[in-house]
Amino acid sequence: MTPKRIRLLIVDDHPLVREGLKARLSSLSNIEVVGEAGDADEASAQVAAQRPDLVLMDIGMKDVNGIDLTRQLLAEQPQLLVLVLSMYDNPEYVNRAMQAGARGYVLKDAPAGDIIDAISTVAAGGTFLSSAVSGRLFRSQTPKPVMSLRESEILACLARGRSSKQIAQELNLSVRTVESHRQNIKRKLNLDGQAELIKYAVEHCREFGQSASAP
Repeated sequence: MTPKRIRLLIVDDHPLVREGLKARLSSLSNIEVVGEAGDADEASAQVAAQRPDLVLMDIGMKDVNGIDLTRQLLAEQPQLLVLVLSMYDNPEYVNRAMQAGARGYVLKDAPAGDIIDAISTVAAGGTFLSSAVSGRLFRSQTPKPVMSLRESEILACLARGRSSKQIAQELNLSVRTVESHRQNIKRKLNLDGQAELIKYAVEHCREFGQSASAP
């Protein structure tokens, strides 16, 4: 018995990209490219008319981005499978795409074999992430060191430009205690020097419930 072919719709706002994908994928015996679309309206119309099994979805489109379009199409056709094909490896985009209902995320610069494997995996009911994407996603979810309340207070003071002496007066501590906390913070955050510590405090000041511009 001949395996059922995967009915595929390509959604990308660049005609050359669509043509290249169509030419490559149409040569495969297990994939049938049933249509292509360059924007959200075309995609909705093609999904309704062609009833594809799977949509190969770009993210960076001009009218409606691919993540919102994924959510929209799945609201209309819950059984539809969506595989994101994107140039962006940002973990935030990956998380948002998967939360919108996409079953996979593969990069446009991935080898053709990876894209084909991703299509087959998602069509079979699995999920697929490019190795580069999964690596970045894992690193972005590495737990941050836990700061004590006192360390968070000192970081907030550093973000406001306070010296150790000023922090000691403000928090009613000895200068030696403040310096000890600063050393512990640098050790926890794996920071080399005072400049890196100050830079970190300024960049992450919102985490400590303070503003770097606070008086």
